[in-house]
Amino acid sequence: MTNNQLLLPTTMQFVDIIEPGGADKLQLKVKALPQLAPGYLLVKVEAIGVNRPDIFQRMGSYPPPADASPIMGLEISGSVVAKADDVTEWQLGDKLCGLVEGGGYAEYCLVHKNIALPLGHLSFIQGAAIPENFFTVWANVFQIGKLKKNETVLIHGGTSGIGSVAIILAKAFGATVITTVGSEEKVKAAELLGADCVINYHTDDFVQVSLDYTSSRGVDMVVDIIGGDYVAKNYLAAGKFGRIIQIGMMKGNPINLNMMPLMVKRLIHTGSTMRSRTIEEKSQIAAELKQQVWGMLQNSEIKPIINKIYKLEQVADAHRHMESGDLIGKIVLLNN
Repeated sequence: MTNNQLLLPTTMQFVDIIEPGGADKLQLKVKALPQLAPGYLLVKVEAIGVNRPDIFQRMGSYPPPADASPIMGLEISGSVVAKADDVTEWQLGDKLCGLVEGGGYAEYCLVHKNIALPLGHLSFIQGAAIPENFFTVWANVFQIGKLKKNETVLIHGGTSGIGSVAIILAKAFGATVITTVGSEEKVKAAELLGADCVINYHTDDFVQVSLDYTSSRGVDMVVDIIGGDYVAKNYLAAGKFGRIIQIGMMKGNPINLNMMPLMVKRLIHTGSTMRSRTIEEKSQIAAELKQQVWGMLQNSEIKPIINKIYKLEQVADAHRHMESGDLIGKIVLLNN
């Protein structure tokens, strides 16, 4: 034990992908602990957030960046057990949550000092449910999309991890929220999150409802995780100078897209991914979250929505639950 490291084991459990495929291709294995690099913390992982990119990585369609851990897992919470010599902002034993490029599905994980945030009053489970969605929503909706107070935003998938956080933050900063969901149960859940107008896309046309709700003006912003045929419909639902923020493409690319509404309305259609961003970009997002959002989380003014908790050895069940689509909020894995 030193000033920069607690007494540690030499190996750890982690979730390995035996080969690309279904959830049955996941297996617990043992390997050496990751090696510290300048600017990094080694965290004893207590909880891990499960995200759809984990599913894609398991299936072989979302490889990690070349310099990232090949282990799945994009967000964790836990305690600092070792730190690089150049790290002064964090102390051994500090409890935090953090965004990572990979490596989360393990007992120990490296987190950059500037992309970690203090848990404070948050539990490990809450902390593990925050980084990926809050970083993604903040970067897309507020940094890129520049959502303003009193604007109207249409958020697709309102009870998903991304969608629920988008609703929570949009309302916290004074926007009016329209959202789409796939069942009456989810309608009620989205209303509880604070959405002003909730559309069951199985029974109603979200374009028409959005236009009716805005007195034919159209929405100022669309936050879309769906893609596919939703893209053309988003152009119709948007008002003049509207912004379309593409965060996901669950239905794939649009086919035979008519872009004339985009041109006539002078829309902006943009998007981004989080995993490939630089440390500097992610550090800026973390700093803004700490300044503008962290107080609301600490005071329980807003909170992440937890759907279900699994143990790490139940990771295959957690992935099957994610793939079923039958969830409201976040799935979390526990390490103990």
